[in-house]
Amino acid sequence: MQPDSPEARPPGTPQQPRLPAAMAAPRPASHAASRPAGRPKPPPAREPGRVHWMELFFDLVFVAFVGQLAHGIHGDPGWAEYATFVLLFFPAWWAWANIVSVVNLLPGLSARQLGLAMLAAMAASALMAASAPHALDERAWAFSLANAALRGVLLALWLRHHRQHPAEPRWRIWLYNGGTAAAWLVAAFLPMPGAAILWALAILVEVGMIAVSRRTGAQASMTGVNVEHAAERLGLFVIIVLGESVFSIITEASADWGPGPGLAAALGFVLVALLGWAFFQYGMGTLTAGLEHLRERGDFGGILQTTLFMPFALVVGVTSIAAAIATAIPEPFEPLPTGAAIALGGGVALFYATNAAVSLRYGQSPGTVLPWALPAVVIALGLVPAGANVPAAVVLGMAVALLVLVTAYVELKARRRRLSP
Repeated sequence: MQPDSPEARPPGTPQQPRLPAAMAAPRPASHAASRPAGRPKPPPAREPGRVHWMELFFDLVFVAFVGQLAHGIHGDPGWAEYATFVLLFFPAWWAWANIVSVVNLLPGLSARQLGLAMLAAMAASALMAASAPHALDERAWAFSLANAALRGVLLALWLRHHRQHPAEPRWRIWLYNGGTAAAWLVAAFLPMPGAAILWALAILVEVGMIAVSRRTGAQASMTGVNVEHAAERLGLFVIIVLGESVFSIITEASADWGPGPGLAAALGFVLVALLGWAFFQYGMGTLTAGLEHLRERGDFGGILQTTLFMPFALVVGVTSIAAAIATAIPEPFEPLPTGAAIALGGGVALFYATNAAVSLRYGQSPGTVLPWALPAVVIALGLVPAGANVPAAVVLGMAVALLVLVTAYVELKARRRRLSP
């Protein structure tokens, strides 16, 4: 505080006139040394367990991305269409999950730092979404550049984390993000299929390094993971996918207005609503408690599996269901094409199988999980032949009935636990 500053003068004391610099008395060296060396550190943008608005803004790009890719499995998709969907969706999911992870471990980022990182990642993700429909032909270079840019953002964030927690080997960060960013950048200048081969190699390097993270010392960085933030981010991504499903239903119902399409759209909406009910009423509680359980045990491999890998299968299942519903709405009284029937039955089965696998990984007993999981998966797979032989509206009604039964079973079990002494 300066001696003649307003804070240092008693009330009513006039300010003393300042002398020109040449006439001012020299200040002691101790005074100069006592001044702050730099600006005060800006406050963190968010509390460790909360999601910042810029993170939500970043997620909006993935609404467009999911919509772009989901159109590729509408109608009667074959194995080639499904393979393309997974090939293009996994790099985006993987980048999103990695950005969520490093931001989770950097709760001290200021609003400006977090905002700039999210906007940079958002720009790269937007380019990826715009190039997705033709990412395997004339827009492969744009898809490659977008992924390279995302790895560059990740590299900067992980290096910042390393400065605060230098226990993790630096070479791993440079290989995990820098090396793969270089591979994606080189792929931008290669024709197909060379570019796709480099994409696969880059993803394999990243997934492989996660798989052996205990041996390379990378799991030490996970000790600071915040369970509340991780659970909320995963829940928000599921909201994005469910929201895209609702948007697809509304769009198809608007384009094919009539009693039949309206019936199919209503059944599809109830189906998506029940998926959301199951995930947010039961899944989120299991997710938060399970991640806390794994952290207390020091099972960081389990945290990685249930936040990076398993949710991808759940998201693929929900997106497949939405594609099948969109296919059913225009022709509700005709059987579904074989690809759409597989998308519906396989999507529901994948949704329940993933939830069951996550619950078991979190430590729930098989006696608690399997009574609802096994019947749900088996009956869901039965929707595949049914969908190809009965009207689409009927098979949607069968899927709704399945979800109602599973939901009622879980509700009754929960009520019994609450009433038991």
